[in-house]
Amino acid sequence: MSYPEPGKPPEPWQQPVWGAQPQWGGQPPQRGQQPQWGGQQPGWPQQPWGGAPDPRWPSGGGHYPHPAYIAPPKPGIVPLRPLLFGEILDGSFQTIRRNAAPMFGSALIFQVISTGLVGVISMMTLGLAGRIPYMDPESMDELLGPLLGIVMAGLGAAVLSAFLGSVLQGVMVVPVSRSVLNRRTGFKQMWTLTGSRIWPLLGVAALLTFGSLLAGAAFVGLSALLLVALGPAGLVLVFLLGLGVLVAFLWMAMRLLVAPAVVVVEEAGVYESLLRSWRLTKNNWWRIFGIVVVIVLMIGLISNIVQIPLSLAAGGIASVVSPHGGEEAFTSTSIILTIVSLVVTALIGAVGFAYQSSANALIYFDLRMRRDGLDVELLRLLESGAEADGIPGRRPSTSSRGASWPNGNGSWPGTPPGQGHPTA
Repeated sequence: MSYPEPGKPPEPWQQPVWGAQPQWGGQPPQRGQQPQWGGQQPGWPQQPWGGAPDPRWPSGGGHYPHPAYIAPPKPGIVPLRPLLFGEILDGSFQTIRRNAAPMFGSALIFQVISTGLVGVISMMTLGLAGRIPYMDPESMDELLGPLLGIVMAGLGAAVLSAFLGSVLQGVMVVPVSRSVLNRRTGFKQMWTLTGSRIWPLLGVAALLTFGSLLAGAAFVGLSALLLVALGPAGLVLVFLLGLGVLVAFLWMAMRLLVAPAVVVVEEAGVYESLLRSWRLTKNNWWRIFGIVVVIVLMIGLISNIVQIPLSLAAGGIASVVSPHGGEEAFTSTSIILTIVSLVVTALIGAVGFAYQSSANALIYFDLRMRRDGLDVELLRLLESGAEADGIPGRRPSTSSRGASWPNGNGSWPGTPPGQGHPTA
């Protein structure tokens, strides 16, 4: 390539010197004239740096506009999204406050039965203890039969309480699930909605109770064999065995915690509900365990704060009321104070049981929101107002499902929200 000599314009067939490019949209430069860059480009809006923004540019400080954060709706006791620990605690309290009759009433019936059994056993123990001072030491063997009866009665009361507690935990899921969408539930309505699921619920409760009883019996039997075979040296093995049984029991209890709720809400059978609970709690064991432990400790602390002063005052009140009334007056006063203590214990236990059952139900809904997208289905029910008298989260029937969801063979989009993959 040849370059023009200094002072001479380039020939028409020659390229101009670098930097002499013509401006777009302007007049072609004269021969020997250098065009200048930086002119106004036609059709392109200019954004002045450091000055007022051009009205044709989107606002947002030079960034693309983005929508503001919108919080999930909270129609009832909890927001429709995966729950936090504080929201589970607050939602449990709000459920009892809004549905006092079904929650506290059912829990009170359960506590009256349990406390009544404990009271009968306590009276039997007091009567047996009152006979000891007047018995001949050689006839102490006669106490073996009544003592064994008291032990068996206590064991039976514990088993019955565990069984009824599992059943009632499933029943009390109904007001919790309805409170999520701000729907109140009456005492009769709760039991009516649970009526069709009572037999599977009894089966799950019996299976859980029998499993716990079987584990306890196996531990007692193995401990006895170790002590007989090894003597005092077997105490170390018994302690380690007991620790292992406790860990296994807690692990199984957390994995099967929501089985009663699955029976009622998802209308599952006995085996299906246990398997469903096992899958829902997968990879969430420590979180569930932490929530349950905190709630149990909180309920136990409040219960002891009320019961310990009452128990300490019982002996002092008996001495003040009948200081010289003799043994019969002292026994009568002690019985009255024991009855009062049992009544207070039943009231506190009812509140604690209702709160714990409500928290367990919210744990179940939290797990389904995280795994099945239940919050989407609940939002659909909230907007449509469908199933106002039913249980939110319950599997819709075939007839009602076809109106709002397209048909399918168990895969999306034929599967409604809340019915995730069986392996989830």
